[in-house]
Order: sequence, then C-alpha cells, then structure tokens
Amino acid sequence: MAQELSPTHLHQPTLTPQNSGTTNGLIAVWPVNPQVIWACGRAGTFTVTTDGGQTWTAGVVPGAEALQFRDVQAFSASVAYLMSIGTSGNPTDFRIYKTEDGGATWTIQFENQNPNAFYDGFAFWTPNRGIAHSDSVNGVFPDLRTTDGTTWQDISNNMPPALPGEASFASSGTCVTTQGGRNAWICTGGSDIARVLATRDGGDTWNAYNTPLVSSPSAGAFTVDFRDPHNGIVGGGDLDPGDPNNARTAISNDGGQTWTLTNPPPVTGAIFGLSYVGHSGAGVGDNGRAVVITANDGGAAWTPDEGNTWFALPGVSGFWAVAFATPKAGWLVGTDGRILRISF
Repeated sequence: MAQELSPTHLHQPTLTPQNSGTTNGLIAVWPVNPQVIWACGRAGTFTVTTDGGQTWTAGVVPGAEALQFRDVQAFSASVAYLMSIGTSGNPTDFRIYKTEDGGATWTIQFENQNPNAFYDGFAFWTPNRGIAHSDSVNGVFPDLRTTDGTTWQDISNNMPPALPGEASFASSGTCVTTQGGRNAWICTGGSDIARVLATRDGGDTWNAYNTPLVSSPSAGAFTVDFRDPHNGIVGGGDLDPGDPNNARTAISNDGGQTWTLTNPPPVTGAIFGLSYVGHSGAGVGDNGRAVVITANDGGAAWTPDEGNTWFALPGVSGFWAVAFATPKAGWLVGTDGRILRISF
C-alpha cells in the first residue's frame, strides 16, 4: 500500500458518477470544500450540493432560461456568482449574477452593453474581490473588476494591448485563475500567438507573455491553473475537427513569464479545462504536481508530474470542466448534466 501511494507509484483515481438533478449540459464547477460544490451550464441552470454530491439540487435562474452559464464561483452554500453568455446575439446576455441565499434569489450585478464584448470567465481572490475577462474588442480587453462584491468597474486601461482577434474560450470558466491575494493569470487564443496575461497587483497592471500552444481563430490556450505564485500549467488545442492532434499543455516555473511544452497528453481536440489536484502543499504526486485535464469528447487524462507522464481516464468523455476541493474530492462536469466525482 505504501508503494502504491508513493509519488512514483501513484494510484489511479476512483471515479464515481453522481446525479446532478439536471440533463442540461454543465460547463463549469466550483468546489467550496469537500461538502459544498456548485456547478452551472445551459438553459440558465445551476446545481449545488452540500453533502459532497450524494444529493444535488438543480435550479434555473429566473430570466436566464435562454442563457448559458459558462462560469461559477462560490464561497459557501449561500454565496455564489454566475457568469452568462447568450445565444441570441444580444450583448446584454453577458451578465454576472450573485446569490446570497443559496440560489433562492439572484441579483444581476453586471449586464454588458458593449456590442462586441464576449465575457468568457471570472475569478476571485476573496468573496468581494474578483475580475472578469472578455475577448478583445478593437484591440482592447474590456475586462472588469469588483472590489466590493457588488459593483464591477472597467479595467480595460490596465490591460495589455490585444493582438488582432485575440480572445479566450468560455469552455470551463478556467481561462482566468487567481492565486494568493493579488496574482491572476488569463490565457488566450484566437490570434497567431496564444498568450498568458499576468498581474501581480490585483489587476492594476498586467504583462503579456507568449506560450508555445497552437493559436488561430479556432485554437489557443483554453485553461490555466497555478499551484503557487511561480508554478502553473496551461492547456489548449484546436476546436477545428480537421486539426485533432494539437491538444497540448505547457508549464511555467517563473509565474507565467516563460512556458515549456510538456509531453503530449493522450487527448484530442482541445483541452477545455484542467486543474491541479491539490494546491499549496496539499498536492498529490511529485510535490503537488498532479493535474487532471478534460477535453470534452476528446477524452480526459491525468499526470502525477505536470505532464511528464500521462495516464488516460478510460471512458471519460464529454466533460468540460474539472476542479478539486482536496485530492480526495474533485468533480468533472459535462454534457447532459453529467457529474463524476474523482478521488485520488
């Protein structure tokens, strides 16, 4: 048993299907702790559990029935934020909602007016401090920040100039991630270089750094995570069915300034979401370097060593997002309301 659990002989994870309470596709997931987890997705749907997923309770946000929730971040069984996109072409379909009563009622905090903005995801440092990221518009990222958990301010003047067509992917709510009290990273594609935008001061100033991932109007970096201020991983690929073999991950050990491709993971298409299994010392594998990736119908996989060695997750397909509360308590969410608990 000791050998099986040692870093060099890490056991394969246990996968347990759970009943989400909905058949609508789920797109993002946020574990607050091993008991309280929120997920969200199509047709205005969210679902929450307070018992580790033994029972999920799904709901629909009134007035959002035609919207898709592409990101969720929660802080308790009561407090959660949702980000929506639309299918109608109406710019006001991009919204940020908040509940403080477990989803019984929701308040619209932000409703987009920019006709060309496309908000992809958000991330928070605290219940009151967070940022929201949009595709570029005319060379500018119309990103937002809240410092009070209620109102959102435009921080486009703080952002680096965008490349032509530079955008992010609203595939799992993980195109933007935070760490500590002031660090954040955004990953992009859509142009000819996939980049990571990084801040060290809570979004006041940003720098842009190139990654080696493939980038085009249908390709780029989709998902990013950091396990400490220095060490992170980015994943992506190409949504074009004619280019299935460019799903890749790259790692950084200098806070996102430089990126190196890992060994190719055993998935196809594009990596929609990824997550470290444990953060800040609570990790699995070699010094907390274990990562799980999911590529929708291109499969899913995990690595104990930040992409040097890969193990496929057999039969795991159609999942958009993955996140962990602890190494023993992680969740994959995906098409048709499917949820898998993943435990190392």
